[in-house]
Amino acid sequence: MKQRKKTKYVHEGHYVAEVDVVLLEDDSGWSPYLRVEDAYKLDDVREALRRGDLELAAQYGRIYELHPVSPR
Repeated sequence: MKQRKKTKYVHEGHYVAEVDVVLLEDDSGWSPYLRVEDAYKLDDVREALRRGDLELAAQYGRIYELHPVSPR
């Protein structure tokens, strides 16, 4: 089984979290897939962003705030 690092982006509201995860690759038809811990990590980040808990979300990766470029 081969492992490789990947950056995943979680977008929720006006925020985006940049989270590092590990993808597992093998000869199965399901490859590549996330480790269970990383799937839970992404869920935790999404929930923290949804609640506005940026301090907790920042424990998992970098957080960015999105702003419109031009007015509508």
